[in-house]
Amino acid sequence: VQLQASGGGLVQAGGSLRLSCAASGRAFFSRYNMAWFRQAPGKERDFVAGISWKWLTGTYADSVKDRFSISKDNAKNTVYLEMNSLKPEDTAVYYCAAAPREIDYSAASPSLRYPYWGQGTQVTVSS
Repeated sequence: VQLQASGGGLVQAGGSLRLSCAASGRAFFSRYNMAWFRQAPGKERDFVAGISWKWLTGTYADSVKDRFSISKDNAKNTVYLEMNSLKPEDTAVYYCAAAPREIDYSAASPSLRYPYWGQGTQVTVSS
């Protein structure tokens, strides 16, 4: 399993970014739940959003609810994180992760439950 994250960058507060995570393997999303985590300097890696192998609706951390949206394109084996109304506190390295579909894809599952990770993409929000 290989995951390739991209789309990070520098943006002003209030702006938007879209992150992408391309996954290898046929019918990848029929086997794995997907999630985005983020890690700020000196802090733990925190859950941001997750999406089921089966359903198209996502789950979100309270801190990003109503601002971020997770989605996926099964044909392209790609999961996205649309980030709007960005705040300086959203600054972090963002990671996409995959876990077998029996793993809970909500904030209830810590990062340790995800065996597969992308390389991370930096998001910096200036005030």
